[in-house]
Amino acid sequence: MHRYLQRNKIGLIYWLLGIYWTILLVLTSLPGNDLPDINVSDKFEHFLAFYGLATLLYFSLLVQEKYKKLKKYSSSFTLLIVGSYAALDEFHQLFIPGRDCEFFDWIADFSGALAAVLILRIILKKLLSKQFLG
Repeated sequence: MHRYLQRNKIGLIYWLLGIYWTILLVLTSLPGNDLPDINVSDKFEHFLAFYGLATLLYFSLLVQEKYKKLKKYSSSFTLLIVGSYAALDEFHQLFIPGRDCEFFDWIADFSGALAAVLILRIILKKLLSKQFLG
C-alpha cells in the first residue's frame, strides 16, 4: 500500500488534500443561516471534518520526500498544522455572520486530528510489522 501511495501521491494525496481543505474553508466561511441542519452535534461535525483533514495531511507528509523532518515527525507536524489551522478557522468565524468562535469547537477539531493520527499510526505500525514478519 505504501508503494502505491508513493507512486500516486500527487493524484491521490496532494490533490485530494487540496480539494478537501478548500471545501472545508468554503464551508466554514458560509454564514450560519446558510448551513443545512443535519441533526448531528456540531462538535461531531467538527471532529469528523478535522479527522479527514488530519488523515490526508498525515499521509501527504508521510509520503513526501523533500523534507526529511516532516516525514520523520509527520504525526507531530500534522497535529501542529491542523491544530493551528483549526484555531485560525475558529478566529476567522468571528467575522462570518451567524458563526462564532468557540473554544470547544477547537477542542473537537483537535480531537478529530488526534484520533486520526493515533489510529493511522496504529494501523501503519501493524501493517509494517506484518510486512517485515510475513
